[in-house]
Amino acid sequence: MALYDNLFEPIQVGSVEIKNRIVRSPHGTGLGGESLIAYHEARARGGVGMSTIEATGVHASAPIGIRLFSDDCMPFLEEISTRMHRHGMKLFIQLYHAGAGYPAGAGMPVHWSASPVPNPMAGVIPIAMTKTMIDDVVSSFADAAIRVRDAGLDGVDIHASSGYLIHEFLSPALNKRTDEYGGSLDNRMRFLREVLAAVRAAAGPDLVMGVRLPNEDYVPGGLTAKDNAQIAQSVDPLVDYVSLHMGAYWRFHKLIAPADDPLGAEMAANAEITPLLSKPTMVVGRIMTLDHASAIVASGEADMVSMVRALIADPELVNKARAREEHRIRPCIGSNMGCVGQLMTNGRISCVVNATAAKEDRITIEPEDRVSEAKHILVVGGGPAGLEFSRAAALRGHRVELHEAMKVLGGQVVMAASAPHRGDIGAIVSWLAEEVETLGVDVHLNSYIDEAAVARIAPDEIVLATGSQPRRDGMQQSRPAESLAGFGLPHVYSSWDVLGFGDVVALEGPAVVFDDTGSFEAISVADVLLEQGLKVTMVSRHDSIGATLPYPPVTAGAARERLYSGDFDFVGGHYLRAIEADAVKVGVLFTERERSLPANTVVFVGHNEPNRELWESLQGNAPATHIIGDVCGRSSIMTAIHAGAELGRRI
Repeated sequence: MALYDNLFEPIQVGSVEIKNRIVRSPHGTGLGGESLIAYHEARARGGVGMSTIEATGVHASAPIGIRLFSDDCMPFLEEISTRMHRHGMKLFIQLYHAGAGYPAGAGMPVHWSASPVPNPMAGVIPIAMTKTMIDDVVSSFADAAIRVRDAGLDGVDIHASSGYLIHEFLSPALNKRTDEYGGSLDNRMRFLREVLAAVRAAAGPDLVMGVRLPNEDYVPGGLTAKDNAQIAQSVDPLVDYVSLHMGAYWRFHKLIAPADDPLGAEMAANAEITPLLSKPTMVVGRIMTLDHASAIVASGEADMVSMVRALIADPELVNKARAREEHRIRPCIGSNMGCVGQLMTNGRISCVVNATAAKEDRITIEPEDRVSEAKHILVVGGGPAGLEFSRAAALRGHRVELHEAMKVLGGQVVMAASAPHRGDIGAIVSWLAEEVETLGVDVHLNSYIDEAAVARIAPDEIVLATGSQPRRDGMQQSRPAESLAGFGLPHVYSSWDVLGFGDVVALEGPAVVFDDTGSFEAISVADVLLEQGLKVTMVSRHDSIGATLPYPPVTAGAARERLYSGDFDFVGGHYLRAIEADAVKVGVLFTERERSLPANTVVFVGHNEPNRELWESLQGNAPATHIIGDVCGRSSIMTAIHAGAELGRRI
């Protein structure tokens, strides 16, 4: 008997049978062509029951993604459909018009919407659509559905959420019309009903037609839970399934809940809607484990569970669970820094914990080659870089010996995971530690390696993942030539101190946290101090909290709300001029302005100093030596894991 049997029961959705309840709702990737096919095929091969290709523009006024408004899309759709069906996975595609949420820029079409209300994604005033424009878009949905059907896909997902065009018609905050498409909820639903009717009439009953609706709106003055329940009940007889999703770009982080939010972040909102529906339901929102998904299905809270980010982290999640190897599933840590953060910043998704995500057309999920000659490799440092390297190298047949100076594996991730709201990120190093043990890596804890130890071990190659530590000189990036007066005072601490991995702290308010890096480190320090009851002021050379994180609205948005809801203030665009016994003096770069902030506790979060002493001593005096992770001067769990994976596949 397999674990979570209820997840592996098939379900009939419209005209098709989906082989299990683990599905993938639509999400942007920034991929196209073979890259997009290979990305989805990896999850199909991994056992997923159904996937939905990302939101795809049906009209030339918002030509996002695959050009479903042209027959040019047919060869691609036919290819991806054929490839997915080989693995028994059903394939849907999401149809939408971005409305006022279409990206702005030179050469972009004029934005269309229900009313001239700007969307935060574009910030432009759209055109209020005429009846002719509305009819044109309705027809384009129908034409797109015909192409999808003729290309062999199994279904379409009509996107009526997330602040896009149909949502803009539904929402009283975004729809200011006085014609038959505005005013009452019934009128505001008219556009959606026309789209659903046109798609069904054009594509026929065999093409599955679902709809994605909001559960919570998060557009101030917009749809209420009662409205959303009424909309869902109204369209329930018209569709084959209902998919529920939270949020819009007015509160971006609610669209893709980060680790700050609880697991199953959307289930409370869904509970107001799913019991009212007769058709199969699909839910999303920080559902990261098979155990959680199974509980949702068993309780009747939903019929299908979308696990998008968990399946980005490990495409083989379903197969591993069916094989009773759940412990082998690489965990998603929910930071949003690799997936949506990279998509919004660089135009292409990635994954913090899975270096092969969105590269499936070029890299296998696991190293498949075995080395012709096994080497004895010494790894110094058991943080994420050293662990990921050790796993990859051991999988390929190398004899790996890992030494870690601390009493536990995990490096600075262990420290970060000890902070409030950050526990999930520790899952990846716990998993890697179990993996290297299973693979037979020779692990030594509390083991400090110097030049003499290297000579004694006599490895064939060396990998230094020795990390970094807080600087002791108070250097600020904006004033690198100056020492910081008062930095050595006893009430001045590092983040490590506050998190319990350094000197003993005596916390007394008010506190000032100086953030020189714009990362999550200062956020976590502020969280700790606020939980201790201190008033906290964060001072940063950056203009906002978490400024250097990938796309802060979705990676730091929840943290910003949490901090500002407490006894917290933020002073951006400043640096520290001096620290005194009960205050700090701060200034604005290239000006003479100075102000004083009261502070009985000061926490300095600056750039760490890489631990390069061993690397320097081994130059010209050791076999081939590589450095990865923070010792390279980068400070990111994603760059550490990716570097470890790359080197582990290369040596």
